[in-house]
Amino acid sequence: MNENEYAANTSQDVAASNFYILSGCSGGGKSTLLSELEQRGYPVFPEPGRQIVKEQLSVNGDGIPWKDATKFAELCVSRAMYFYNMALRLDGPVFFDRSVIDNISGIERLGLPMPAYFPPTLERYRYASRVFMVPPWPELFVRDAEAEQEFYSLQQAYKANHYEVLLVPKVPVNERADFIERELLHIF
Repeated sequence: MNENEYAANTSQDVAASNFYILSGCSGGGKSTLLSELEQRGYPVFPEPGRQIVKEQLSVNGDGIPWKDATKFAELCVSRAMYFYNMALRLDGPVFFDRSVIDNISGIERLGLPMPAYFPPTLERYRYASRVFMVPPWPELFVRDAEAEQEFYSLQQAYKANHYEVLLVPKVPVNERADFIERELLHIF
């Protein structure tokens, strides 16, 4: 993709109906599930936040949640937009570990000032109408009130942005991937 083509298609008003978000609380098994989907041949884009933290730590940057949460969210939203634009060239189902909504929801949850470009970003970068959400799963992670609050806030944020939230069952990872594939069959 050359520079003139990059982001050329994001002025669309229609969602990228083959772009599926996997969201939910930290420690709910998203990464393991996305790895399974990738092994099954689906394109997968990683969680922007993990990349941003690694990059910022490597240069002693302050765009990390515990130093500057707003800057961190802005970097994550920018990376999510980049992933979205790169995925426009792909056919078939594409999976994203979180989306712009996750980071914008985090800013709202923390009560921080909302950057002016966040609301138009939510309108322009639309994904498939169904979002796969991994619920808190105490057997996978230590029960954490903050993680549970994150999960419920994300559920509400997706619903407020007109997405249908589908809860991924608490079953072994191969069965979770089977569940997602069955749901895709209903769509395609």
